[in-house]
Amino acid sequence: MDKTYLVTGATGFLGNVVVKKLLERGERVVGFARSEAKAQDVFAGMDLKMKYGDVRNESELRALFEGDGPFVVIHTAAIVSIGERSLDREMADVNINGTKNVLKLCKEAPVERLVHVSSVHAIPELPKNQVQTEIREFDPAKVNGKYAETKAAASALVMQAVAEGLNAVVVHPSGMIGPYDYSGTHLSQAIVDFAKGKIPASVKGGYNEVDVRDVADGVLAAADRGKTGECYLLTGDYYSVNKILGETAKLVGRKTPAALPIWLARGALPFLWTWSKLCGKRPLYTGYSLSTLKSNGSFSCEKAARDLGYRPRPIEETIRDAVEFFRDRGEICV
Repeated sequence: MDKTYLVTGATGFLGNVVVKKLLERGERVVGFARSEAKAQDVFAGMDLKMKYGDVRNESELRALFEGDGPFVVIHTAAIVSIGERSLDREMADVNINGTKNVLKLCKEAPVERLVHVSSVHAIPELPKNQVQTEIREFDPAKVNGKYAETKAAASALVMQAVAEGLNAVVVHPSGMIGPYDYSGTHLSQAIVDFAKGKIPASVKGGYNEVDVRDVADGVLAAADRGKTGECYLLTGDYYSVNKILGETAKLVGRKTPAALPIWLARGALPFLWTWSKLCGKRPLYTGYSLSTLKSNGSFSCEKAARDLGYRPRPIEETIRDAVEFFRDRGEICV
């Protein structure tokens, strides 16, 4: 019997790319998302079955598992926060309790495999001179920041379910960048705002970034041939903020901005928050995001390359395609 792929967070940055790649392969897919209006935008013209609800609501999520199966579940639904305290409670609820609901229903339904999308932030940070690799035991007390804590806690739940017999694989993307971002993630917001001339200067520092399409390929490879109970880093390379904005500058006819010291940006945080509120936008920088830009962004994806055939593309291609996507949507007009 043909399998059906169930994708939570189907309209999210990674989720929508996973769904589109599955449809391109000719797979049977059912997506799960909160907003029907957003789904109509993201999947316009596509023949896709959708279910709507909240992963925190078990009865709503149960509708996704209707049918005979077998199912492959790809759990991408999550809230990502760079330190906005107003999101802490909802983020914990979605990222931890939502995962609990997914695991419960996976145990009850004819699920062939679960791929759980975690984050590199679920892994305790090593000193900057050390390359970080996969781990198998996750502890929220050993990571930094509320978002990292929720992803570590959820990953621990999945590994416990594996110990109890569930066929599951965990993947850990780093910062994702690229086209098809209908959610306006922070890095996409930075690219768009810079192209519009709204970012006169950047900050020193950077992190490990990877094309969302490469992460989606890694997720599907993990579903197809990942080893049960294994974790895979789906990462790219370290890029400074100025490298990303510099590549964007070449495409939109602007100069690469000057990079300010992080200590100076940290001192300006109260003003940035006030300005963001006045503009009705979330801030690009928070104390947590600035700390991340100073943290160890060195990760090895050798295990994913060996087991999954994972190969991230050059950042120049990623930024070019991201700019074209935002141009097509009218968010960038230069």
